[in-house]
Amino acid sequence: MEYSIFMVLDADTISQQCLPKHVAIIMDGNGRWAQARKRPRVFGHKKGVDAVRQSVQFCTKLGIQSLTLFAFSSENWRRPEDEVNTLMELFLFVLTKEVKKLHKNNVKLTIIGDLSRFSESLRSKVNAAHELTADNTGLHLNVAANYGGRWDMANAAKQLALQVANGQLKAEDVTEERLAQHMSMADQAEPDLLIRTGGDVRISNFLLWQAAYAELYFTETLWPDFNEAAFAEAIACYVARERRFGCTGEQIKQLLAQT
Repeated sequence: MEYSIFMVLDADTISQQCLPKHVAIIMDGNGRWAQARKRPRVFGHKKGVDAVRQSVQFCTKLGIQSLTLFAFSSENWRRPEDEVNTLMELFLFVLTKEVKKLHKNNVKLTIIGDLSRFSESLRSKVNAAHELTADNTGLHLNVAANYGGRWDMANAAKQLALQVANGQLKAEDVTEERLAQHMSMADQAEPDLLIRTGGDVRISNFLLWQAAYAELYFTETLWPDFNEAAFAEAIACYVARERRFGCTGEQIKQLLAQT
């Protein structure tokens, strides 16, 4: 039987308004999944692509606007060279083989992060993927590659510093709102839900600015096993929470009563 979020919560309690608009996921546990099966770590990364496909399909079904996946952090360059090389090859493969499928399903793909360390061929594939899917209006899929939250904030600050240096902006006019305009995914809603698979309970320099008010969900499930049922449990947990954004619960109820 196909698993559905409606098996977790009563259908009457689910509406598009209470679902997250933007879900971010730290895809952790590929290497451990492979090692548990006495296979090389890279086998887990390849298997993890299947979980990516399922997650994209699931978000499309629910009408979620944005899905951001942490594919390769700026710290991942410290991993064994053969694993890094395999990850780069896998990234190229996905961009070559999967982008046409994403485009066919009206998915807009954006790669966020510092791409300067990637090969020219990989950067070319990224640009081609952006151009192909730029006008799609369905799910906005963001893939964070060579990304770090601190890098993102420093990069945004650098843009404002250049504006100040050029006389386009005064230092006293630098605000949170102006900084936010130069962060990755500034054109999208901030993440409502941040999921980490694999059992670790930290966000590992991922979306430090954007996830300021995201609900955090940690699961022991390793990424290759993160299927539709596991995703539905995370969404159900999110829906059951009361999001206050610095307000009291009573204030939130009063606001809801006015809508």
